[in-house]
Formats: sequence, C-alpha cells, structure tokens
Amino acid sequence: MRTKQMLVALLGLLLCSSLMFAGTVSGKVTYTGTPAHQKPIDMSKEPSCAKQHNPPITTESVVTGPNNALNNVVVYISAGANDEGQVPSQAVTFEQKGCQYVPHVLAMHTNQELKVVNSDQTSHNIHPLAKVNREWNKSQPPGTPPITEKYDKPEFISVKCNVHPWMHGIFAVLNTSHYDISKGGGDFKLPNLPPGKYTITAWHEDYGTQTADVTVTGNETKDVNFTFKAKAY
Repeated sequence: MRTKQMLVALLGLLLCSSLMFAGTVSGKVTYTGTPAHQKPIDMSKEPSCAKQHNPPITTESVVTGPNNALNNVVVYISAGANDEGQVPSQAVTFEQKGCQYVPHVLAMHTNQELKVVNSDQTSHNIHPLAKVNREWNKSQPPGTPPITEKYDKPEFISVKCNVHPWMHGIFAVLNTSHYDISKGGGDFKLPNLPPGKYTITAWHEDYGTQTADVTVTGNETKDVNFTFKAKAY
C-alpha cells in the first residue's frame, strides 16, 4: 500500500513539475492587401433557415477582424509535439444550425470522435470530401441522433451539404491536440508546451500555409505572428 502511495505521489510531482515548465506560443494572424468581398447567402429556398438570419449571413471563406486580423486560421504544432497517440476522450461537435455549419472550421485529433448534429427543422446531407481518409455522405433528417465518425489520417477536408449548396465547412484533422483557430483580433494560443523545438503551421482555406520554428525553454510565452497576402478581388 505504501509503495502504491509513493508512486501516486511521485506521479503527482512529475505532473506538477511538467506544468511548471510548460511554455506557451501565442500570436496574431493578419493579412495585407484587400480580401475578396464575401457574398450574402440567399436561403429563400429554405424559409425555416432564412428567417434565422436577418440580415442574411455571408460566405465564410475569408473572415476578417479589426486591424487586418484574419480569422478561421488553423494554427497548430506540426513538428515536435510528440502527442500523436494521445487522442482526447471527449468528442468534437459539428452543428448544422440555420442551414449553416457551426463552427465553420472544426479542428480535431486523428481518431478523435466527431459528432455531427442537426439542429434545424429540415434534412441535411453532410458530405465531407476526404481524399486521404474514407469519403462518406450521410443524410440526417431533423430530430435524428448525431452522426458519429472518426478520421485516422491527418487531412484538411472540405465539407458540403448536398441539399443546401451554400453550406460549406472545413474539418482540420491533425496529429496533435496542440492547435487553435484564430478569432476576434486574429489571436491564437498554444499552451502547455514542454521545453523543446517546435514547428508552428498556420493554414487558411484560401490563402494557403505558413510555418515558423520556435524553441521553448521553460514556462515562458513566445510570440509568433503570421501575415498572409490577401487574394485580389
């Protein structure tokens, strides 16, 4: 019994020690130039959804914020994290609400459970266009249980609805749980990083990918910023 208690205490000390020396990488994602104008979405063919959006929502391939902030950018550790096998036990949720995907960009660990829910009064047909993983296409009438799936390979997957052609989203399937999606002022944060050298990748569905290398030596915060060039109108 005493040996077991000592082991538990030792594990606790190791955990506390690792947290004491866990660093953070944070920063902002911005753009230069003039982003393409996002078009209003006409949902008149689906009145139950149209009435939920006044004024009408716009497309979300480029979402910006104040001071040239660029949102919906997936920022993640692409090398150095060493947590490929540490799959989170909790599921991630992709909601169909108002004939819109919420969130527009959903990140998840490989082999993490994905739940797709339909909160609308109409049927949807969710169709992730996977190329590396298995492609699937499932109908989901209103009031039915969540669709559950998993992806075992990293991939950025475009998602569409075969019933409502304006619906578009992204699954970011990653080999790590160290990720964030830029929001608000383009901010992101990657906490709880043990000392080491990391490659940070920023991915945007229209503007491509950028990378940066950073070394974390202790419980410090390192600033890493990304600037994308907006595509012309």
